[in-house]
Amino acid sequence: MYRWQKSLCNYIAIAGHDNYVKIFDRHGHKCTELSLPGRCVGMDWDKDGDILAVIAAKSSSIYLWDASVNKTSHIDSGMRDQMSFILWAKSGPLLAVGTVKGNLLIYNQQTSRKIPVLGKHTKKITCGCWSAQNLLALGSDDNTLSISNHEGDTVRQTTLRGEPAEVFFSVMKTDERSAQGENTVSVSVDKKILMLFNVNDPENRIELTFQRHYGSIVSYRWYGDGYILIGFSHGYFVVISTHIREIGHELYQAHNHKDSLNSVAISPALNKAASCGDNSIKIHELSELKDISNIVRLDDETKGLDQLSWTDDGQLLAVSTQKGTLHVFLTKLPILGDSFGTRLAYLTSLLEVTVSNQVDEDTPVVIQVEVEPTFIAMGPYHVAVGMNNRAWFYALVDHEPGFNKLKDIEYLGTIACMCLNADYAAALFEGKVQLHMIEGKDQEEKKQMKLFPDDDRKGRILCHALTTDFLYYGTDVRLLTIFFLNRLLTVSIFHNIYSLPNFSPTITGVLWDNWHADRGVFVAYDDDKVYTYALHKITVYGKVVLVGSTALLYSQKPLLLYNGELTCQTASGKTSNVALTTHSFLKRATDTPSALPVELSKQLAQALMLKRFHEALDLCKSAGSHSDWEELGRACLVHMEVELAIQVYRMSSNVAMVLSLQGIQTIDEMNLLAGHLAMFLGDYNLAQDLYLSSSCPVAALEMRRDLLQWDSALMLAKRLAEDQIPFISKEYAVHLEFVGDYVNALAHYEKGMTRNTTFQEHDEACQAGVARMSIRMGDIRRGAAQAMQHPNRVLKKECGAILESMKQFSEAAQLYEKGQYYDKAASVYIRCKNWAKVGELLPHVSSPKIHLQYAKAKEADSKYEEAARAYESAKDWDNMIRVLLDHLNNPEDAVRIVRETQSIDGAKMVARFFLGLNDYSSAIHFLVLSQCNDEAFQLAQQHSQMEVYADIIGPEATQEDYQSIALYFAGEKKHLQAGKFFHKCGQYSRALSHFLKCPNTDDSLAVEMAIETVGQAKDTVLTNQLIDYLMGESDGMPKDAKYLFRLYMALQQYSEAARTAIIIAREEQCAGNYRNAHDVLFSMYTELQAQKIQIPAEMATNLMILHSYLLVKIHVKRGDHMKAARMLIRVSNNISKFPSHVVPILTSSVIECHRAGLKNSAFGFAAMLMRPEYRNKINPAYRKKIEAMVRRPDTSELEEETTPCPFCGFELPQNELLCISCKNNLPYCIATGRHMLKEDWSVCPHCEFPALYSQLTLLLETETVCPMCSETLTVSHVKKSTASS
Repeated sequence: MYRWQKSLCNYIAIAGHDNYVKIFDRHGHKCTELSLPGRCVGMDWDKDGDILAVIAAKSSSIYLWDASVNKTSHIDSGMRDQMSFILWAKSGPLLAVGTVKGNLLIYNQQTSRKIPVLGKHTKKITCGCWSAQNLLALGSDDNTLSISNHEGDTVRQTTLRGEPAEVFFSVMKTDERSAQGENTVSVSVDKKILMLFNVNDPENRIELTFQRHYGSIVSYRWYGDGYILIGFSHGYFVVISTHIREIGHELYQAHNHKDSLNSVAISPALNKAASCGDNSIKIHELSELKDISNIVRLDDETKGLDQLSWTDDGQLLAVSTQKGTLHVFLTKLPILGDSFGTRLAYLTSLLEVTVSNQVDEDTPVVIQVEVEPTFIAMGPYHVAVGMNNRAWFYALVDHEPGFNKLKDIEYLGTIACMCLNADYAAALFEGKVQLHMIEGKDQEEKKQMKLFPDDDRKGRILCHALTTDFLYYGTDVRLLTIFFLNRLLTVSIFHNIYSLPNFSPTITGVLWDNWHADRGVFVAYDDDKVYTYALHKITVYGKVVLVGSTALLYSQKPLLLYNGELTCQTASGKTSNVALTTHSFLKRATDTPSALPVELSKQLAQALMLKRFHEALDLCKSAGSHSDWEELGRACLVHMEVELAIQVYRMSSNVAMVLSLQGIQTIDEMNLLAGHLAMFLGDYNLAQDLYLSSSCPVAALEMRRDLLQWDSALMLAKRLAEDQIPFISKEYAVHLEFVGDYVNALAHYEKGMTRNTTFQEHDEACQAGVARMSIRMGDIRRGAAQAMQHPNRVLKKECGAILESMKQFSEAAQLYEKGQYYDKAASVYIRCKNWAKVGELLPHVSSPKIHLQYAKAKEADSKYEEAARAYESAKDWDNMIRVLLDHLNNPEDAVRIVRETQSIDGAKMVARFFLGLNDYSSAIHFLVLSQCNDEAFQLAQQHSQMEVYADIIGPEATQEDYQSIALYFAGEKKHLQAGKFFHKCGQYSRALSHFLKCPNTDDSLAVEMAIETVGQAKDTVLTNQLIDYLMGESDGMPKDAKYLFRLYMALQQYSEAARTAIIIAREEQCAGNYRNAHDVLFSMYTELQAQKIQIPAEMATNLMILHSYLLVKIHVKRGDHMKAARMLIRVSNNISKFPSHVVPILTSSVIECHRAGLKNSAFGFAAMLMRPEYRNKINPAYRKKIEAMVRRPDTSELEEETTPCPFCGFELPQNELLCISCKNNLPYCIATGRHMLKEDWSVCPHCEFPALYSQLTLLLETETVCPMCSETLTVSHVKKSTASS
């Protein structure tokens, strides 16, 4: 059996099977023991924890131990039977004692009054409970529950269905708060039923039963708003609600222990519940029962655990075991700690302080202290702990164990807090601060010791701080005092410093950031949140800003802030690190780079408020928007970071700001620089104040002038620069004139006059303003006179416009004329009807409108020649043509103007004029020009001028126009013209019909047009009709094959066209027209190539042979007999393709081969000529030579040079066009007929046939056309290339 001291929680009383009650303090030290005459059967502490009451077997005395004086006394109960139960009241000095026979004694400890109540129960009183209203509920083995008042009178009594076990008073959960206090009694009946009994409603009691597999009820506890936690013997852990609607439903159930559960306990202070069983303790969070915050295993306790109990403050949890052991666990430590720099000192056990440096990762130092401290102070070299009015000092050293105890000091009052530096300690107690040296000698220490304040009228000290050189303290009369330690004197007293925005009234402490870059950052914290502030000293504005807040976990105290990370002390005696949400931008490097724009903007704002500009720059570089860059640049200006601002604005392409900042970059004076930056930020009033307090106050005047804030500028000029007043007045006058305030504008223009020749241009501008304002104000004579005299012609225009708007036309015109604005002057003179003046100005006038007005006036005056010239100047061609035809009878100029201007109305007038003269051709021409096509057609039809109409109408006619013309020609039996116009209007069938009816005189043109028609129609019927006509099937007269070729080309039937081309070329070849045959094949070749159709081999071969023949003449003419001979050998080998000229070609071959030294080839062709069918056809001039050549043969032959194949590189004769190695047909040179070489490649830019670059350029020295396509060609047009390109 054991009981914790209530309220104070400093002692625990323990009783075993011996006759002693032992009392231990909270640190496990035995304080005393009570010797009893028998075994202890009950004990309890009073509500304040001052007195422990004990009852023992074999004794009628009640033993009382007074904790405050450590003294034991006893009183006689007067009971003759054995006492079995003892319990102190919750709210008074009442002690209830029950006996084994059911009797009751109520003892008032204050008055020593005893109230014996006999026969309260018939059997042993086993359990009971006091209510807050001093009602006493008792349970007895007679299976009854009684409720008595503090006098012992029975208020209620009820019979139970079994033995009662645990009785508690509480309040059932209801929808409304009950004002009746603890009106519900709960009792465990027979360890199976939980009964709820309402004192005020005894009839409606509630009995709750539970599932059988839970086992019996071991223990239960009330907590919260009417909830009950119940532990069962089989290890189950159940929570129910006592609300009438929720009764019978389990809110939470867990099988907490596998085999058995021995006890449950609840700590309202910690908001935790604990259960023990199976040699383990499990601790739950009451706010979330599923969360098990801790599990403690006691593996040595083989006989099992017994009772579980918490101290009222929740710091200590005790569990007793079946073998008589008591275990006490520390569940909550007082959160005590302090920091200096990056070093921490914090409570890790009740008598243990740990000193650590988590930033430098030094080895922690553990100090065992003599008392359980209520405060801890940390200095650079010392730690101080203490309680009440006493403090112990420890010096930190480098050797083991890491500290030396120095001394302990008593102060004049209970210490609230303490601060340390390297030499001094300052303790705050009862509104005063005592300052003394830590390690000084006694005499020196007494000499140096001071007490603040030295006068009670200066108020009570509420807070203090100690730095290396100064002691700061603040009082309740809002004074901050600074005390200089070296001289031991007060140096400053401040009434107000900085005000902190949104400062919560619940703040309990402040920490400065110890990171070198965040010296101006600090946090203020309360129980729930940490608020981050930044102190901005060197800024345009200078203030403290709230950066943001971070939530704190329950029961954590901040000790250290370093680079956005808060080190907190927890209730378990450990430290935890909390990353401030205001420094979330520091984590960006490790996070995913694709942060949302909103999140990025938030991080940027935090970085800027914390003056972390380089981190902010990195954020903007990674994914910053234009607005983010603007915000960063603005922050740099506010914090006067000019160089960084230049870099930011340069990266965001803000050229104007970069140039402006570079202009002030070298300024060292803070006020002047701040003034410029405030101006850039748009805070002009602040900028003015800063400028005026700087060494250059004139900058304020310049700023107001640049902002066009003239009133402010004039006021500043009177103070700072009176010589600037005229210039500001002039600028102000311009502004007033613009907004329409002419009266004040005139006054300021007059004030702006300097009458100094140095500023002549300025004075002229003021005079111009005076002239304008005078006219505006109605003083026209003065204003006009000044404008006339003023040298500026623009002023004359401005004043003229003002006068014109005022309908003062005469004066306006004179000013316009004087200013040489002749158009405007003439326009105003016209409004005055002053035509004489208009006539004078007309040579200088360029406006067509004025010329037109003048022309109309002259025409009305019958001066037609002047009117015509004016109309011409006004470019009014229609009126000019009208005057020329109607009044001046000058059709030649009228026709010229119509042709030049293409005027439609003018053309109509000319057409009517020619129609009157019966000149139908000219009339039709001008009707078409005037777009009167129907009238022109009817006129052509009436007067047989349709050919003229058809030629004139041209490509601009409509389909209907073409059809009308075609029908006319069809009626006149003019088939060619009818077919042409039916073709133009898209009626291809009728067009073809007319083309095929054409007489023989038009046959060639008609067939060509028919082919074009069929080609465009793409109609099979029309195609077959034309083919029948060309083949002669319709009239028995076949037409030239060239027409069939052209038809296939028009129909894009290239294969048929190719076959036809080969046939045509063969016919031409047989007829000896080799150039025509070559051209036909070449044109077909290029067409097929353009359509990407494969060239027939026969076509390619025939073209090559014909081209070789044509090359012969070129090389013979150039005297290159070898090349001519090689080509003639190729032609002679295909002599069957030249039937008309067999003998001349062979004769030429013999001659050229003989000249070139190819004697054997010459002999072969000479022998061929000796055949009977050729012999008589040989030219007599060469016959004898050839016969002699055959009779005396010379078989010597120059060997042909070899060159590599362009495909495989195999060496073969240079005129060979088939490679025997790779079997490829080789491309040939159009200049020589040889096969091409890779390294000597070029092409004709017109036909794109290949040529050996060296040979083609050699050929072009004497020739001017391409040998293949006959297009003009020069050496400069030919470019050397590679075969691949």
